[in-house]
Amino acid sequence: MRDTVEAHSDSVQSDDTETEVTVADTQAEASPAAENGFASLGLRPELLKALDELGYEEPTPIQRETIPYLMAGKDLLGQAATGTGKTAAFALPALQLIDGRAANKAVALVLVPTRELAMQVSEAFFRYGKDLGAKCVPVYGGQPIFRQLQALDRGVHIVVGTPGRIIDHIGRGSLNLDGIKMVVLDEADEMLDMGFADDIESILEGIPHAHQTVLFSATMPPRINSIAKRYQTDPVRINVVRGDTKASAGKVRQSAYVVQRNHKPAALGRILDIESPGGALVFCRTRHEVDQLTETMNARGYRAEALHGGMDQAQRDRVMSRLRDGTAELLVATDVAARGLDVDTLTHVVNYDVPSAPESYVHRIGRVGRAGREGVAITLAEPREQRLLQNIERLTKQAITIVKVPSVADLRAAQLEQTVAAIRESMAADDLDDFYPVLNALSGEANPQRIALAAIRLYHEMAGNIVDEQDIPDISHRMERRPDGGGPVRAGGKPQRGGERGHASDKGGATGFVHISLGRNAGIRPGDLVGAIANETDLVGREIGPIKITEKFAIVGVPDRSVDKVIAALKQTTIKGKKPTVRRYTD
Repeated sequence: MRDTVEAHSDSVQSDDTETEVTVADTQAEASPAAENGFASLGLRPELLKALDELGYEEPTPIQRETIPYLMAGKDLLGQAATGTGKTAAFALPALQLIDGRAANKAVALVLVPTRELAMQVSEAFFRYGKDLGAKCVPVYGGQPIFRQLQALDRGVHIVVGTPGRIIDHIGRGSLNLDGIKMVVLDEADEMLDMGFADDIESILEGIPHAHQTVLFSATMPPRINSIAKRYQTDPVRINVVRGDTKASAGKVRQSAYVVQRNHKPAALGRILDIESPGGALVFCRTRHEVDQLTETMNARGYRAEALHGGMDQAQRDRVMSRLRDGTAELLVATDVAARGLDVDTLTHVVNYDVPSAPESYVHRIGRVGRAGREGVAITLAEPREQRLLQNIERLTKQAITIVKVPSVADLRAAQLEQTVAAIRESMAADDLDDFYPVLNALSGEANPQRIALAAIRLYHEMAGNIVDEQDIPDISHRMERRPDGGGPVRAGGKPQRGGERGHASDKGGATGFVHISLGRNAGIRPGDLVGAIANETDLVGREIGPIKITEKFAIVGVPDRSVDKVIAALKQTTIKGKKPTVRRYTD
């Protein structure tokens, strides 16, 4: 065992001669004698200097196992979630390919699903490659294309972009693929879920020579393996099993509150009042729910911002700026809009509903509890969502504790504790003598104790500690454990009786089809349809499809039980700025 990672590195040869390496993403005490720093990986001095200045002392498991293979020119298929350090795992070997400071042709192309992730990956390349003079250009929709054209024309070593905009630049001739030595697909599963499969294959097929192909994905659906077989040669498979679940869960306190839907806004406010997060990210299923909850939380006194696919790029930029500079303390977002978000100030992640895909839960909570810090994951679950919680527990191999929603008395006690802490901190200040004139002016009207109580009351109320007097019904008893001892556990660990059975939507079923009166003539692409449906309903990308787009209309497959819900949701929104006519499709 090396000093920061317990790595199970037994190479397994599969039928097509792939090398498979499974890595446990865990931490152990450092051993001074062990040679396990970045220097041992053979990176260039300029990269080592940048890493040292950034304070990076030891590679993460995914970096330690991946970088040597990539520097050797091997194709690679890596399974790793957010927070494992995969950006540096491919960025450092890509920067190693730069030959001198001249940037005539790009040597590496990185494909990502969202604008936010393109910016973050590009910033990472800049930080790591600054001493090499690395030139990295992010290209994505929502930004004037002429800026990107100018940047590409000035010369570039690395291009990071979303598939659609990359295709656009290739078609314009502004992105030359002749010099590409490495192609990276980051968050490959999400790009496929968002409908970018055709674009990705078109890009890969457009590179006119042999090159290194690298895929990173949080999950490994069959479509990822299909792309790997078609476009990779004897790839090494790296799988970071994050105590995946267990290692990250050790840093993330996980709990679920059982709440009826109509009580969820009040319950969330009360929970956050007690938790007092440094920064919280709340996930909702639809953009309508995002807007509604953001308004509710602002009314409660939180500085909340919304983020969803219905916002233009200028709005999204303002939101991200407020979150990063601390102006906003609460971000309410849909999964698609928050993809690629990586903000150091986050301490809490809240699932306003239980995600239907367990992998989504793992991906969400991976945004907190990093770098040794403790994070908090809170889920608001309805009784019918018990089976979804059980699915998450099976994947993470961790019990999610069922907790009662705080009572009015609990909230009052917590607020008084916060007031005590604030006043105790103020008592240690050096400038208290400046306020003697106030005390002297009041001393003839009351004794010092009553003056102090009045001041405390004034501070307490000005801090926003106003309690609504209505308790939220406790229905945590309706979440039962399975007979085998698995499933959600109430605080105290005792099995519960009388729980409800899983919701019908948790089971597989037939596919129904929705006819949408917009097609290629309206600029509709598969990703537009997947994004619209995922944003406006509780469906996730993998539940949407097949998709057929003609010149004038599109047909989308969804679970048959959800057809009416999808139709109703799409009638209330626009796709590519156009209002569609939507109906059930029948042959």
